[in-house]
Amino acid sequence: MPTELTVDEHIAGFDAAVARGADAAWAAGLDAPVPTCPDWNVRQLVAHVGMVHRWSAAQLTGTGDVVNGAELEAAGLADPDPIAWWVTGADELSVTMRDAPDDVQAMVFLNDAPPPRQFWARRQCHEATIHAVDALAAQLGRPPQADEAGIADHIAIDGIDELLCGFLTRGRKLAVATERRLAVCPDGASPSWTITLTEGSPVTVRHAPGTDIDADEMLTGPAVGLYLALWNRGDLHADASTVSWWRDVARIRWS
Repeated sequence: MPTELTVDEHIAGFDAAVARGADAAWAAGLDAPVPTCPDWNVRQLVAHVGMVHRWSAAQLTGTGDVVNGAELEAAGLADPDPIAWWVTGADELSVTMRDAPDDVQAMVFLNDAPPPRQFWARRQCHEATIHAVDALAAQLGRPPQADEAGIADHIAIDGIDELLCGFLTRGRKLAVATERRLAVCPDGASPSWTITLTEGSPVTVRHAPGTDIDADEMLTGPAVGLYLALWNRGDLHADASTVSWWRDVARIRWS
């Protein structure tokens, strides 16, 4: 299964992340730089994430083909209170995700994706969670430590799975000339993952807790720390060449 969490658990994670992110954005101020997204200040951050939430709601309501993301983001940037604009859109998305039927037909864009309602609840849970970390970084003036981020282990483990199985297996952007096997092993009774990189598309395998793993490089540590590090919001504790390689290739795009 792509995720062991329910739609309700993902929506609860989404709501909690929006609340954390909004509090941090207010505390930081709209002009504060975002250390984890160096090209943005807080105004740009909340305009982006508010756009994504509205665009995602449109996918679930069947109006995605008439929604223009650039226009939505421009509206957020121009709003006199862009943080409130973000939260309003997030509240509307939360209701949309709760009210959508289980068999709703909608676009999904990741490999290993669950059905559309579950996909969008999961995707927006992690969208909000990672960008709440960005808002906290703006408040602190530095990337937060894992224990400062307010992220539950079950959310982090699910987010690692979405990243490794859903995002990174699309296309050949991780292609390497010499086969390389990377393992991601959170502490405790958690699943683990191996990613086999070749000249083609990478292949990720999800392993049950307690499975013996053989890999060229192991990434281990607390689940939240790995989640942040794999999303380039924290430090990877690994060989320097692996860290450098990951920073070069792990640029996450929706398409």
